Formats: sequence, C-alpha cells, structure tokens
Amino acid sequence: MNETIIAIKDLWFSYNGQPVLTNVNLSITRGEFLALIGPNGGGKTTLLKLMLGLLEPDRGKILIFGVSPRRAVRRIGYVPQNVHINRSFPISVLDVVLMGRLGMDKGRLRHSRLHRTAARQALERLEMWPFARRHIGQLSGGQLQKVFIARALVTEPEILFLDEPTASVDAKGQGDLYTLLKELNEAITIILVSHDVMALSRNIKSVACVNHDLLYHDAAELTGEMLDLAYHCPVDIIAHGLPHRVLPTHEDG
Repeated sequence: MNETIIAIKDLWFSYNGQPVLTNVNLSITRGEFLALIGPNGGGKTTLLKLMLGLLEPDRGKILIFGVSPRRAVRRIGYVPQNVHINRSFPISVLDVVLMGRLGMDKGRLRHSRLHRTAARQALERLEMWPFARRHIGQLSGGQLQKVFIARALVTEPEILFLDEPTASVDAKGQGDLYTLLKELNEAITIILVSHDVMALSRNIKSVACVNHDLLYHDAAELTGEMLDLAYHCPVDIIAHGLPHRVLPTHEDG
C-alpha cells in the first residue's frame, strides 16, 4: 500500500470573509506527480500555500508526514510563481542556489564546504553546474527557472511544490522543464500548479481541479466534470496521447 504523505481533511479557507476553498479533502501518496488546475481565483495557489504552511486554514486539517506543514518544512522544497530577484544584482548562479541552505546548521561557517557540495550536486542534477559562476542576468528564462529549482533541491526535499513553473519559459524550455520534472519524480513527490493543460497530461500521474471545491482524478487525464468545474467552456486537451475537443452538451431549442 502506498504511503500517504499529505492528508487534507475538511479544509476551509477565506480571505476577508470571502470563501476561497470550501470543504477540500485530498490524500497524496509518496511518488505522486500531481497537477493542480483551475481558473484564476479558484484557489490553486492558496491551496499550495496552505500545504506549505504559509497560510493557516479557517477549519480543517493538513498533515505533511503526519505533522503540521511548518514542522515538516525541512522535508519540503518550493519554487514560487514569481521569484522576485533583481537580475542586474551582482550575484552568481551558485550564490542563488546557496540561499537555499540559509538557516541550516545555525549558520556555522565550518559547514560552508558541505553547503557548497550540496549546491554543486543540485546544479549538476539540473545540468547547470557549468553556469555556476555566471551572473544571473545572463541566463535565459528556462535556465533561471532551473536555478530556482536547484535552490529548492539543495536541501534534498522529499516533496517539491511548484507554482506555474513554465510561466516565464519559452516553448522549448517548457518541454525541457517537464522532462526534468518527470526525471526528478523518480525520487521526489511533485505537486505543481499549472494552466498548461495540454502538456500536463503527457507528464503527470494525477490531476486535481480546484475551483473553490476540489475534484481529484487518479490518472493523467481530465474528466468532463473537472473541465466543467474549472472552465465552463470547451477546452482542448490531450488524453492518452490523442487530441480531443471537449464540448458542453447543448439542448435543441
């Protein structure tokens, strides 16, 4: 039986009294590659932040490895949607990745070699070590996203959360990034928020539609119920490698 590493039960959350998530229930097992899809404002990123412990639910419970998200933080990696970094700031790729080790070992300098070894291993894993000394302003969008993923991986997390990881990446970079995530998923559970519906079904293992409520499907395809909840309109998808056009039912009138 697969180990459940994230358990969400009867979760409710609101902003300024306005419900964002209502009665969400979800179990995620080790080794999962889950995509969270849905419309803007539907609560995808909010749910991600709740799982990260960055927000607290109004009601309900979230357990990560059997404890609260904040207690599990050392076992989690996170790549946010908008990484606010000044690309003209004089900082190297290696320095950005080393930021992921801040706060570890209480900042004792004698561990700096250990941190640098971990940073090198993370960059090598993403084939970015040759760029270690390069200024971040010289990187493409896809290369910069790989650096942020390396920063998340430098602590060797068991779960990797990503919020719209392909948002600032060109088409080729998006394909490379999904290939990379699929390889990482061999050792790490991955949960990502994305609008890239067509690419998702070729790479993920399961999908959850979030539009205040949540619908979960334990397969790399979208159900009609999910599409109706998420978009309320025709959507082009790829299911089992074949293109489909999903249309709503129309009544004769």
